[in-house]
Amino acid sequence: MSIYNLSEKGINEVPRTQFQNHGILERGHLQSYLRDKIEIISPDTLIISEEFSQWDDSKRRIDLLGIDKQANLVVIELKRNDSGDHMELQALRYASMVSAMTFENCVSIYQAYLDRRQLDLDAERELLLFLDWEAPVQEDFAKDVRLVLASADFSKELTSSVLWLRKKKIDIFCVKITPYVYNQELFLDVSQIIPLPESEDYLVKLREKEDERQKAISAVRDKTKYVIDGVLLSKNRFVLKVIEKYLKENPSTFKELKALFPKKMQGSTGVINSLDFIGKKYQDKPDKRHFVKHNEVLLSSDNIQFAVSTEWSIGNIGAIEEFAKSRGIDFEKISKD
Repeated sequence: MSIYNLSEKGINEVPRTQFQNHGILERGHLQSYLRDKIEIISPDTLIISEEFSQWDDSKRRIDLLGIDKQANLVVIELKRNDSGDHMELQALRYASMVSAMTFENCVSIYQAYLDRRQLDLDAERELLLFLDWEAPVQEDFAKDVRLVLASADFSKELTSSVLWLRKKKIDIFCVKITPYVYNQELFLDVSQIIPLPESEDYLVKLREKEDERQKAISAVRDKTKYVIDGVLLSKNRFVLKVIEKYLKENPSTFKELKALFPKKMQGSTGVINSLDFIGKKYQDKPDKRHFVKHNEVLLSSDNIQFAVSTEWSIGNIGAIEEFAKSRGIDFEKISKD
């Protein structure tokens, strides 16, 4: 791809250049510039550390460590050359190292970063504001790690590896930062090349559809039932009953319930959704994928009507079992052939 200058003299190609030709260093320049303009390569991201190396091998350093709006950690690796130099391997290694980070760890790391930059800010307050949380929700924090690779170009071997990793459901992105020079000024062409932005929504939907297919297959094979208060229940009605019992003993706002039962606990549908949301999302579909009959709809303490998802299988029911156990809700699990 080329960039052209359009003027009264006509159209002239703007020559591509290399960062090193202009004395641009990875760490001293490119990294520090992108640190303060991170939305260029990773939208909705807050940088919490630079040159992060809080492990035994201090030679290994994450260029930039961030967090996104879904409270996932974001590992960002930068290269100024035209190949990428095994960035995907470094990023995977770093992702595994930070994957166990807690919210408290994150606050400490971010505060150290703010202090080092002499920014008079409170790390915990800034994190909560960024995440739009009223208080820390540890079970929703760092459930996943996103990987962002930014380089002047990428080798075919690297892009092949990244495409394979994405197929294996690793959340990894490649962003190409190409420098051009015109009238002695340096310009950047920044573009996400994997996945292509126009195909990203389609790929997400395709992945969700495949997940649902696998859950449906598992549900057909697995005939586990549950007993609560002497009543035999299917998986989805077990979930409904658990949430009913919890809400009866612990009146909660809809926002509190959404935090307690995050979407990832179920999958693409979500554990609970408001009737307004369900009505809009499934307005043209006979199957609403929720318990929406009058006697099944629940009410939060702030008077929001909501319904529980009916989409449960052996692949996601374990999260509800663990929740019931942690809240002292007695149940019996009966496995049937």
